[in-house]
Amino acid sequence: MNQDNATTSPQGLKRSMTLASAISTVMGTVIGAGVFFKVSNVSEVTGSTSMSMLVWLLGGLISLCAGLTGAELAAALPQTGGMLVYIERAYGKLPSFLLGWAQVIVYFPASIAAKGIIFGTQLINLFHLDAKLIIPIGAVALISVELINFLGAKIAGTFQSITLIFKLIPLALIVIFGLFQSGSVHVSLFPVTAGPGTGGFITAMGAGLLATMYAYDGWIHVGNIAGEMKNPSRDLPRAITGGIIGVMVIYLLVNFVFMHTLPLSALAGNESAAMDVASKIFGDMGGKLITIGILISIYGTLNGYTLTGMRLPYVMAEERQLPFSKYLTRLNANQVPYIAGLFELALAIVLMFVGGFDTLTDMLVFVIWMFYTLVFLGVIILRRREPDLPRPYKVPLYPVIPIISILSGVFILVSTLMTQLTLALIGIGLTLLGLPVYFIMQHRNAKND
Repeated sequence: MNQDNATTSPQGLKRSMTLASAISTVMGTVIGAGVFFKVSNVSEVTGSTSMSMLVWLLGGLISLCAGLTGAELAAALPQTGGMLVYIERAYGKLPSFLLGWAQVIVYFPASIAAKGIIFGTQLINLFHLDAKLIIPIGAVALISVELINFLGAKIAGTFQSITLIFKLIPLALIVIFGLFQSGSVHVSLFPVTAGPGTGGFITAMGAGLLATMYAYDGWIHVGNIAGEMKNPSRDLPRAITGGIIGVMVIYLLVNFVFMHTLPLSALAGNESAAMDVASKIFGDMGGKLITIGILISIYGTLNGYTLTGMRLPYVMAEERQLPFSKYLTRLNANQVPYIAGLFELALAIVLMFVGGFDTLTDMLVFVIWMFYTLVFLGVIILRRREPDLPRPYKVPLYPVIPIISILSGVFILVSTLMTQLTLALIGIGLTLLGLPVYFIMQHRNAKND
């Protein structure tokens, strides 16, 4: 039987997802808080409206190639664990462990911490509170989301669905009303140049791309819907293409409106840029209502990362890969890994004191892109090593799109090393801290077995 036409996938998942629902899933997965708050960082490191728009466009195109490439392994290896499974299949247990370790120690805690910081920043600006309250307010937001998740996956998932719409309402209103406002700022798109003090074209483009990739992050998960699609080989590339292009268009429009509303100098380094733009477009009260919508969006995104983040150390601990595994596998009455959740929460709160929003997000993007690049290369490796592996979906234009993805990943990593060496080395160092943990746990497990 043709797998695409079967009513169920080999994994027992019902094939009921249409192309339209798949596209909306892709867009909902990718769109997060980054589009509202990376404008300040992008404006600062690019120094011009033309370069800012270019890096948002390039970020979308890179994410499109990345999504189309990564989806091949997601469709071929749809087991729980996602990228951990792809890396282990292509490279072995140690690289897979280092990915898991990096996600547990850096990616999820830094993501959660960054969202907590930006939540606190927006709230104090909304109510004109003391700036010293940013971290305490952010920490309270983190703790409250954690408590919601402790009530069970069903409640956390329902909460996630409710907050999803708040991602789109502020974006839609800002774009619709922002494009037609009076007294706008001229946005120059050509020629594309880097602003003064940015280090030149390549440096500005590399730093800008690193910033935008945080807003586009999430594409790695889009291939996970392959097992529930009626015709994955036909519809998965269409869903990824349509979904990421849709996200890219939204991001380009939103950032055009931001620069159309306020001069670049007012956006650069301004973590309250989204609120300032909303106030300029809708007036003081309207701006506050939009900001409340943005806060709900951040809170919902924070919930999604908390929901996922606490389960990764639990899964690794179940396989006795982490120290104190017997504690990390403990579940509460609602079958939630609460010790693993508290561990991630503690790391996130510590990171809130260590770095700001842009520092944390740039570091987590650098670390995760080391492994994303390995995933792209893994597609080529497994094509050669396991040609008979069932692939419900194959990346189009092979090997061109995987090669573009690999080169893009290398560019992001190299440019980060050149422009933010300390940050990159910290990310690499935290990842490599997993090496002694891996070998100690391997030795301990062999001894106990």
